[in-house]
Amino acid sequence: MTGGEYNTALSAFRRHFLQVPDVTMDSNAQPLIRSLTTRNHDRDLAGLTYVYPVLSRRAGGVSVGINLNPNNACNWHCAYCQVPDLTRGKAPAIDLAVLEAELRGFLAALVEGDWMVRHVPAEMRVIRDIAFSGNGEPTSADEFPEAVALVARLRDEFGLGSGGRAPGAPVPLRLITNGSLAGQARVQHGLHLLAAAGGEVWFKVDAGTPEAIERINGVRLEPASIAKHLAASATCCPTWVQTCMFRWDGQAPDEAALASYLALLSAAGIDRLQGVLLYGIARPSMQQEAGHLSPLTAEELETIGERLRRAGLTVRVSP
Repeated sequence: MTGGEYNTALSAFRRHFLQVPDVTMDSNAQPLIRSLTTRNHDRDLAGLTYVYPVLSRRAGGVSVGINLNPNNACNWHCAYCQVPDLTRGKAPAIDLAVLEAELRGFLAALVEGDWMVRHVPAEMRVIRDIAFSGNGEPTSADEFPEAVALVARLRDEFGLGSGGRAPGAPVPLRLITNGSLAGQARVQHGLHLLAAAGGEVWFKVDAGTPEAIERINGVRLEPASIAKHLAASATCCPTWVQTCMFRWDGQAPDEAALASYLALLSAAGIDRLQGVLLYGIARPSMQQEAGHLSPLTAEELETIGERLRRAGLTVRVSP
């Protein structure tokens, strides 16, 4: 994208989202973004390539999503994944100029415009985070470190960083990842940049045996390998474990499943971790395994959370 194309795209974006007076809209025009709900995390709501908004039930407000996998490609295949037409693969080449134009325009709409009033319930009109979380594994993008640096710069430019002027500041940066590439120098560089910006990692761990990992995440991995990558992530950047638990063919995780899960976290070093973000199924899976899945009750999740707390972990439960 040339400088002129960048400015044109940014100007058009700002005109639409800020709805400045000189905009003329066709009588048949429809709003680009519908009102948000916590049950709809459609990355196409904003009509953009890399940036999308969601109402996050776990964060309790608006999460600005950064989708580095617009090709719906991931190196894992999680049974509960809500991405339609998910394929095996990695992120495509990222056009950083387009990413900057989209994020700059959207942050302007949030901070300077009336986007929140038009699209967000009053009780959730706060920016809770900017999260690398899209339609695949974000760290598979070759430009991941550059994207982290770009997002951190724009967050601070709009007064959303530490000491920022905008309401709700500071807004944290988060990476939601399966952690499978955390051993790579390129990814670790991005994690160090994330840490320097006051960010954190949400690292997926859903099970503690090779068989359960393969069934839930669609990859055959030894728990020791995941523990090694988890430890590497925690060394580079503050890291939470993000865990989805549910019934498979009607069966809830038993004590053996929880023990193997805890053994994996112990191998990584529980004292290195910020804690566990334990959540259940809130939206339907778009994968062929969906028929095997059913949600745990809030009470069942809380009971599991207590089991993990007894092992010395900080646990936040989101049914």
